Amino acid sequence: MILAALALVAAALDRPPPPVAGLARVSDGDSFRLGGDRIRLLGLDAPELAQDCTADNGETWPCGRTARDRMAQLLAAGPADCRPEDTDQYSRLLATCSIDGRDLGAIMVTEGLAISAGRYWTEEAAARKARRGIWSGDFDVPRTWRDDHPRPQGIRGWLSALGL
Repeated sequence: MILAALALVAAALDRPPPPVAGLARVSDGDSFRLGGDRIRLLGLDAPELAQDCTADNGETWPCGRTARDRMAQLLAAGPADCRPEDTDQYSRLLATCSIDGRDLGAIMVTEGLAISAGRYWTEEAAARKARRGIWSGDFDVPRTWRDDHPRPQGIRGWLSALGL
């Protein structure tokens, strides 16, 4: 009897958060706000907002801002439908999201504006082969870039990190 009760409690605690849907506001290339929820897309990692990449001709381009701008375009197409699987250490919902049945993560990775991080391997291989987005030249993997560029502290630090 006690084991059955513990199993029910464990099952209730392991349930993913409920689905969320609605119009969203972009944060960066792999996260956004949907109502009061902060969402982080599962299975990919986009360049950080202040991150630059290098094209094959040697010129740098703002790949982080480009990824954010593309995510903003996608989110402007209509309400997002998100299926959270968990939450992260920042209390963001970790989710797979779509708009009109189109998987946002798959689009970002296919267009070369994010790398696969556990999902979307086929999409990454196609982007790499076609030399789309970040695959057109050289870039730091977003995790490496974050490790090498600690988050600035305070509003002045953030403004300077964004070149403002």
